[in-house]
Amino acid sequence: MEKIDTLDRKILDIVMKNARIPSKDVAEVCGVSRAAIHQRIQRMIDLKIITGSGYHVNPNILGFTTCAYIGVNLEKGSMYKDVVPEFEKIPEVVECHFTTGPYTMMIKLYARDNQHLMELLNGKIQNIHGVVGTETLISLEQSMIREIPIKYEE
Repeated sequence: MEKIDTLDRKILDIVMKNARIPSKDVAEVCGVSRAAIHQRIQRMIDLKIITGSGYHVNPNILGFTTCAYIGVNLEKGSMYKDVVPEFEKIPEVVECHFTTGPYTMMIKLYARDNQHLMELLNGKIQNIHGVVGTETLISLEQSMIREIPIKYEE
């Protein structure tokens, strides 16, 4: 990854707090032109420093009241590459990680309720070729969510 400078870090700090902030406002805070902000943001997108932007949607409001983390064990760790596309076919699965520790993989999903969660586990996840076991942890409350802090010097 190409090194980012203090201005890039300052821009990241601002847009991470509010992705909808107008470029002119970022430019004003940073003391540079709006064009410079656009160019720097585009460069950071091209370098995959910035990997997305958009709105965070509250799953509860959409009827998905159960958030669960599922530890998944595979026959062989090398099956990971074959199992990920199967998880991508399940819209309720929002994260998938290849992990160390007691599980081969860890996934995060949202279900409408516990019955829906059971259907996802029994009808989809546990039927994926290579999955030999699962352990489910239900999140009772999300206490916080944030991005990694960006440090910059003025």
